[in-house]
Amino acid sequence: MQQYLDLLKYILEHGEEKGDPQGVGNIATFGYQMRFKMDDGFPLLTTKKMPLKSIIYELLWFLRGDTNVKYLQDHKVTIWDEWATPEAAAKYGFPPGELGPIYGEKWRHWKTRAGGEIDQVTNVIEEIKNNPNSRRLIVTSWDPEDVDKVFVAPCHCFYKFFVSNGKLSLQLFQRSCDVFLGVPFNIASYSLLLMMVAQVTGLKAHEFVHTLSDAHIYKNHIEQAKLQLTREPRALPKMTLNPEIKNVFDFDFKDFTLENYEAHPRITGEIAI
Repeated sequence: MQQYLDLLKYILEHGEEKGDPQGVGNIATFGYQMRFKMDDGFPLLTTKKMPLKSIIYELLWFLRGDTNVKYLQDHKVTIWDEWATPEAAAKYGFPPGELGPIYGEKWRHWKTRAGGEIDQVTNVIEEIKNNPNSRRLIVTSWDPEDVDKVFVAPCHCFYKFFVSNGKLSLQLFQRSCDVFLGVPFNIASYSLLLMMVAQVTGLKAHEFVHTLSDAHIYKNHIEQAKLQLTREPRALPKMTLNPEIKNVFDFDFKDFTLENYEAHPRITGEIAI
């Protein structure tokens, strides 16, 4: 994944020092894009070992329309626990473990002014099947009415599909990008979503395009980023999906098989809260 290493290098060389709400400090650049051809392999970072189980269950959680961490915790996934503390829930008036109107709710249960709901994922899949030349193949998590009602507003907030010659591509716009911890998750998650939607629409997964707006490395992650740059990226693994699944909401953890994943050892870093 040389694309990711190039991003790290670019920020370290050209990023500007900035403050942040967490009080950690960061170096950041504004506007950057990476492209990943799915024929090159599944873009799971190899310069540090990635927790694929957490990536898969988080994506399934989004697709369920769920916003409570209980589903994740039931599957021993803890990546959202820091944002789902009793104190955070109480501050925003949520029940225990509830994160409020973020990804899952916005993807599957967008509230309309008329009191109804929009299932954006179902709608976009039907549109891909029936009107593949549409320029409205969009799912958004960014709702101006709700961004101040949650502990963390959606960071990967908008994605769009593109169909051409029997191939499906996906572009993600990410407003806020924790490049050391979050971005490797986002790359793998949306590439997997692309593969899933391609399968259920009868198309070939082609390219994931990742557009990063505020791309930052927190100051307590700089040494970890530099360590990754000393490591040679290895060949990308292969991801296989259960071909029997024809509905994107029917996928389960057992329906994903990763082969030939050879990664350098894990590198840890503290989450900026």
